[in-house]
Amino acid sequence: MDRTVQPSPEMQQSVAAVEQIVGYDFRNKRLLEEALTHSSYSESPSYQRLEFVGDAALGLALSNYFFLAYPGVEPGTLSLLRSANVSTEKLARVAVRHGLYCHLRHNAPALQDKVREFTEAVTGEDETPLVYRGSVRAPKVLADMVESVAAAVYVDLNFDLEKLWMKFRRLLEPIVTLEEVQGQPQPVTMLFELCQKHGKHVDIKHWRDEAKSIASVYVDGVFVASGSSEQKEIAKLDAAKIALLKLSKSLGVSGRSTEFIAGIDGKFQIEEAKQKLHELCDKKKWPKPIYTIEKDEGPSHEKRFVSSVKIATADGVLCITGDERSRIKDADNSAASSMICALQESGYI
Repeated sequence: MDRTVQPSPEMQQSVAAVEQIVGYDFRNKRLLEEALTHSSYSESPSYQRLEFVGDAALGLALSNYFFLAYPGVEPGTLSLLRSANVSTEKLARVAVRHGLYCHLRHNAPALQDKVREFTEAVTGEDETPLVYRGSVRAPKVLADMVESVAAAVYVDLNFDLEKLWMKFRRLLEPIVTLEEVQGQPQPVTMLFELCQKHGKHVDIKHWRDEAKSIASVYVDGVFVASGSSEQKEIAKLDAAKIALLKLSKSLGVSGRSTEFIAGIDGKFQIEEAKQKLHELCDKKKWPKPIYTIEKDEGPSHEKRFVSSVKIATADGVLCITGDERSRIKDADNSAASSMICALQESGYI
């Protein structure tokens, strides 16, 4: 018989608790200890390598599940189903719902504050699957933790994917289904529908910048917004949501096309927005916003300017353009107004 590898003494209680949550008794309990250790805790190996494996293993397990559950469904829809079930929003809620977050070992007080804020926001939510982002942005650490625990199970099972799915599926319930994905408005679909209705052409371009996937939305060849994430589909969704915000404003659209603009009263021009955005970035410890003149046209007495603003958050880079203005200062302020609204809508503030 294989000899059981015990965890370190200080992690015995947490390892035993998570074994109970998962419903699996580890042979190598040090794997689970590693899965519960954040990189800020330097005295022990962190979960980063396991997260790498868990991300791929859960993605493949869900791909197999949806491939069998929905014969005949197009690959693009299957990809959306998988993305909805392994998104940061979904997996972070798994960590909260099952109490996994209580057992994260770290030395990062700021991280604890983010986890507490998110936990308080989602506690008491019903179990209706959330396909897209909620009102408070989910801390990536919670999703990483779930992926790492899944990887620990997978490795301890000698990389048996079927057994991993049998053990771990219960934690992922309720699984986001095809009906739920189709029932909740999809930002990319809404963007294309909105532009088609107004006779405009949409193009979403992708590229990678080191570990990040970047998606940029162009309408009639003009840049509108961009988003970035480690996952291509999430970057695309973020860019589409910000573009919807911008276009809904400029086209004067209300109703279904602005469902994602939570907490915004329709007054898109924010007084002293540039200064407020600067203060927000300073408070969040993000780099200063970067402004770029995207359009500079007209004779000297009738100049028209359009500015864009780019900010680097902890999760990726967001970029959005403002409205046309007669002065650069006003164009920058318009871009800052749009960015503040986009940050509200995306749950950053």
